[in-house]
Amino acid sequence: MKSNNPIFARSEEFNGTGSNAYGNQTYAGGGQSYPGYGQTQQSPYATTDPSQWGTGTPTTPEVDGGRMTIDSVVQKTAVTLFVVIATAAMTWFWTGDSITEGGAVNQDAIGKLYLALMVGSFGAFGLSMVLSFKRSISPALVIAFAALEGVALGAFSKFIGLQVGNTDIVLQAVIGTFAAFAGTLAAYKFFDIQVGNKFRTFVVAAMFGMVALGLLEMVLGFFGNQIGLFGFGAMGLLFAVGGLVLGVFMLILDFDFVEKGVAAGLPERESWRAAFALTVSLVWIYTNLLRILAIFQQD
Repeated sequence: MKSNNPIFARSEEFNGTGSNAYGNQTYAGGGQSYPGYGQTQQSPYATTDPSQWGTGTPTTPEVDGGRMTIDSVVQKTAVTLFVVIATAAMTWFWTGDSITEGGAVNQDAIGKLYLALMVGSFGAFGLSMVLSFKRSISPALVIAFAALEGVALGAFSKFIGLQVGNTDIVLQAVIGTFAAFAGTLAAYKFFDIQVGNKFRTFVVAAMFGMVALGLLEMVLGFFGNQIGLFGFGAMGLLFAVGGLVLGVFMLILDFDFVEKGVAAGLPERESWRAAFALTVSLVWIYTNLLRILAIFQQD
């Protein structure tokens, strides 16, 4: 089950040796052989030497307390999303009112807003790179990433709401994000979508391409020569729509890996890797959807 997704590619469990996710594989992480469908597990009494007989317990031990299940992925994802939403709400209230009652700009609040946006964005980006290329997933780093992502989202959401003079679009974007998640999951199961290597390669390449373009836009912004990818014009709308579609494709990759990981009996700790990937995809969808709503709000 070799992966081209950078989040899963560093996982030894997700990239075990063997023919397929449902066959008889040996995973580098656990070093154990998992019997596939239609295959029998060797009896503990197979040896002719009675002194080597086992006690009748399964020969495959539990790794890290159990196997990854749909429930464990849902639980870990719920934890990370709760941290994101909680820190986003705290950031929203901590930055205060950017406009005073007299209509003047509150410079202190604006300063806090930019500080939260910069610290949260660069901190979350740095941790996402560490987690994406880390072989052994760290739950503590996933939670830290979620906290920093929440700080960035809280500041970003408030900034966009102030730009268009309507903070209601934040709630609309949240609802739209979960609707996109539910719709993508329904389509994935109903149409039995199969993920191939070409599709994985395309999605990962497109993701890194958009990240590179975003960084280029930020660098050009320091010199006052932006392309307009983050603006509210036609270029900004095109970039946001492309990002939204890409976010849906990222969710499909996430669903595929979770499904195959559960079927292959990966260790329970890999639920945190799946939760991290799903959180990244949902945040990606939310930010682009919020920008689309803001652009239409201005028009």
